[in-house]
Amino acid sequence: MKIVVLAGGRSPERNVSLSSSVMITNALREKGHAAVLIDLFLGDELQDVQTIDQVFQRAWVPRDYAISTEILTVAAIDQLRTDGSKALFGPNVLAICQAADMVFLGLHGEDGENGKVQATFDLFGIRYTGSSALASGVAMDKRLSKQLLLQQQIKTPGYVIAKKGQPQPALAFGFPVVVKPANGGSSIGMQIVADQAELAAALPIAFQFDANVVLEEYVAGREFSVGILNGVALPAIEISVDDGWYDYTHKYQDHGANYQTPPAIPAAVHQQMQEMALVTMAVLGLTNYGRVDFLWRAPEIYVIEANSLPGMTPHSLLPQEAAASGINYAELCEQIVAGKLALLDK
Repeated sequence: MKIVVLAGGRSPERNVSLSSSVMITNALREKGHAAVLIDLFLGDELQDVQTIDQVFQRAWVPRDYAISTEILTVAAIDQLRTDGSKALFGPNVLAICQAADMVFLGLHGEDGENGKVQATFDLFGIRYTGSSALASGVAMDKRLSKQLLLQQQIKTPGYVIAKKGQPQPALAFGFPVVVKPANGGSSIGMQIVADQAELAAALPIAFQFDANVVLEEYVAGREFSVGILNGVALPAIEISVDDGWYDYTHKYQDHGANYQTPPAIPAAVHQQMQEMALVTMAVLGLTNYGRVDFLWRAPEIYVIEANSLPGMTPHSLLPQEAAASGINYAELCEQIVAGKLALLDK
């Protein structure tokens, strides 16, 4: 099968996306597919091929992509384009994707998970992994997703929305407070603040990444995540850190993060998390695969958020959960593609 692994883009999570996508390409090549990695933003000038179809015949040497500790700004990413364009789709991206049998979305962050790319592909008749444009956008926007969860009586931490350029809203809960951009991931722009002074300092940082910022009730509990693969809940994974909280560095560097799957929790709690993950996916309209993050403060289980395109890096949670179910990385990628094809054929 001819598969484009779409990577990079203009998101601050660009480096995370490239790490995921290199591993996905390695895996799909291992499975015998004609997989090619294409950067959404940089595109492909086709200088070394005569036709688009020959893109899929390029040699590929399996490799790794180390995630830098630097979080790229959109302005810095824009400098990577030699033509000066800030268009999300680089040269020949759409044409190459149209020639593929499937596009595996290795994108992360706002312009990869907010539905823009998915909506464009729908217009061009391009098949892609993951959820629909609408579901992707809803899941990405923490304002919308939390509203939907609360309407369905799914417990999630309390919150208010701060808007750039407007007065800070009153808090309906006390400190500590979690500050995070409404559209974003990988804990970029996120801080946990202990008082009003720290909150005032944290808001400008978060506003660098989004005009809407979620001020969320801090829930002191154990942290978990549950992956969903083609309608099946994988074993939960518990995340803990040696110091601080599970931030960008802990997520993507060898720096004091600890994982256990299946977790050492009562079977009834584990089952409830898995059931809540499936319900959350359904409420948000997510399909094919995804991941739902939780906090457990006994006896309550809180949904933090859902991820429509979970990370697939060496440190990511979904591959660890799949491995606990006997599904290796290459088979995980294969099942994601097969699952989406089955959905499209219905």
